[in-house]
Amino acid sequence: MINYGKQNINEEDIEAVINVLKSDFLTQGPIIEQFEQKVAEYCGAKYAVAVSNATAALHIACLSAGLKKNEVVWTSPNTFVASANCALYCGGKVDFVDINESTYNMDVTMLEEKLKNAEIKPKIVIPVHFAGQSCEMEKIYELSKKYGFKIIEDASHAIGADYKNSKVGSCKYSDMTVFSFHPVKIITTGEGGMILTNSEKLYEKLKLYRSHGITRNKLLMKNNFDEPWYYEQIDLGFNYRITDMQAALGKSQMDRLDEFVDRRRVLAKQYDELLKDTKVITPYQDANTKSSWHLYVIKIDFQNINISKKELFKLMKEKGIILNLHYIPVHTQPYYKNLGFEKGDFPVSEQYYKEVFTLPLYYSLTDEQQDYIVTSLKEVLKS
Repeated sequence: MINYGKQNINEEDIEAVINVLKSDFLTQGPIIEQFEQKVAEYCGAKYAVAVSNATAALHIACLSAGLKKNEVVWTSPNTFVASANCALYCGGKVDFVDINESTYNMDVTMLEEKLKNAEIKPKIVIPVHFAGQSCEMEKIYELSKKYGFKIIEDASHAIGADYKNSKVGSCKYSDMTVFSFHPVKIITTGEGGMILTNSEKLYEKLKLYRSHGITRNKLLMKNNFDEPWYYEQIDLGFNYRITDMQAALGKSQMDRLDEFVDRRRVLAKQYDELLKDTKVITPYQDANTKSSWHLYVIKIDFQNINISKKELFKLMKEKGIILNLHYIPVHTQPYYKNLGFEKGDFPVSEQYYKEVFTLPLYYSLTDEQQDYIVTSLKEVLKS
């Protein structure tokens, strides 16, 4: 079977993990900080905090940004549910801004219009860099200064991507950026995530929330004790720590990040060419962005062809090709319907969902496999 995504692990990755297993530290050791520094330096950010997964990263990013009960977070409906759930974990509320029909990212024109008309402005906006292509961050940043909201970039898809000659993760236009290191992402730690920021204040808060709200930093302590073993819990935190084994894998994978992204870009360009004379609409790329191509999403007008979406998925699977779908709009999930959202609230996202599939795209996908995928897709569309 050709799955839509797949990790790539080499001997150097395996050796890096084995070295940690033979060391004195399996967790809370030096490799974690080395991994953090490596990602921060690559992206051009000052600080990085590695955590157990990107959902945890989004949660403590919201907490560190000061989200309180009943304060509002706006995000995209075209995302995984974690981009919205993170606000609810903090007792906050969620609303959405519909997507641009070309980029599938948050539509900044709709964002501006919603900000103008909203009685209650958002405390935080979480733009999602869907499929690896950055949102229009400079415009969102300008709006944040006008309307007073914090920005957390959900860049779970976008490590290695570029926006206006800066790396996604530089936090040039945001307070924090979150990455995911799930196995289908561009680099992996098994499970894992990271928050980047240029704010020392946010950095200290993130570290605190990552580990039970406990600190050994005397500058943060409330009591004046100088015993070498002393620590204090000064806030309600969580156990969101990553292990040294995971960090070792991530640090090793970072050595090949550009190689991974370059191959994905080649495959994406080849998909564009192979699908050029078909009824398939290929992904649009904004001139200010350079995607890292976590996903390759195609759009098909199923109303004007002789096959349903469900049938296409089934027939492709019979040919040994597993498609996927990113995403079912968050506001249509039963849990969010119970919060008051209704079908029709965000029509661009809903129409998008009716028409899209994600094709297989990963570093080790061969040209021969890609040709087979496209040939099979063409055959199915003619059936």
